[in-house]
Amino acid sequence: QVQLVESGGGLVQVGGSLRLSCAASGSSGRINAMGWYRQTPGKARKLVATISSGGTTNYADSVKGRFTISRDNAKDVVYLQMNSLKPEDTAVYSCYARERSGVIDYDYWGQGTQVTVSS
Repeated sequence: QVQLVESGGGLVQVGGSLRLSCAASGSSGRINAMGWYRQTPGKARKLVATISSGGTTNYADSVKGRFTISRDNAKDVVYLQMNSLKPEDTAVYSCYARERSGVIDYDYWGQGTQVTVSS
């Protein structure tokens, strides 16, 4: 059972920056994809960015050029550097990890961390 612990959320003004971190522990297999999703009240969770173990990244169009995802494979930690934040970035951000154990993939989610961008 993989546990994901997020940190780094908070309140920031428009144009500011925040860095989210998420550490995975308890894996008995291999952590492949990691990433971040976000959700606002009454809406479905949406992809923000993902990164493979090989470093291939994928971003939502709304964050391209402003957010950067990275990871430390040795520590199973994923980061999300968020710059030029906008009010519409306000959401609960959840960390995601996909573990390959044998021939089966398991998906795990963190508890979520609130990011609030004030105008």
